[in-house]
Amino acid sequence: MSEVTASCRFGRVLVVTKRGDITRERADALVNAANSRLAGGGGVDGAIHRAGGPEILAACRRIGGCPTGGAVATPAGRLPARYVIHAVGPVWRGGGHGEARLLAAAYRESLARARELGVRTLAFPAISTGAYGYPLAAAARVALEAVRGEVLARPGRLEEIRFVLFSEPAARAFAAALGAFRSGS
Repeated sequence: MSEVTASCRFGRVLVVTKRGDITRERADALVNAANSRLAGGGGVDGAIHRAGGPEILAACRRIGGCPTGGAVATPAGRLPARYVIHAVGPVWRGGGHGEARLLAAAYRESLARARELGVRTLAFPAISTGAYGYPLAAAARVALEAVRGEVLARPGRLEEIRFVLFSEPAARAFAAALGAFRSGS
């Protein structure tokens, strides 16, 4: 099920969208679409906690929580990565409650944690698009704009960022948004 759907360079960083299961993605760090309690849950969050094992939840409990728009890092447990960066995106409430600002912040804060950890490869899911209800096309635009701005301003050691999308609609939305950057739209 893992297939590249689009790619583009933001400066020296290769950005790829692909359909796949983030819990099987080999990268220095995987980003988890977490809740503010860092308690595990459904969707990507539940899958990462189940695949990574109890080490991740234990580390999250020591941290205690994370505000919406923030990100914290833990070890990756049994996942094929060194770290999990837990990013808390906003719940969609119609778009007039700062959701885009908070979603962009979650991506930027994830990249800040990645820089601090010195990672070269990073895999993101589509933060806030599952149970939190953020519309896919809008979330993809916000995510890619935030990532582009951040890696152009402060690339760190990053070489590759992958958006690993579980569903076909998510993969299409992120590929279309990345395609708009390639064409200069």
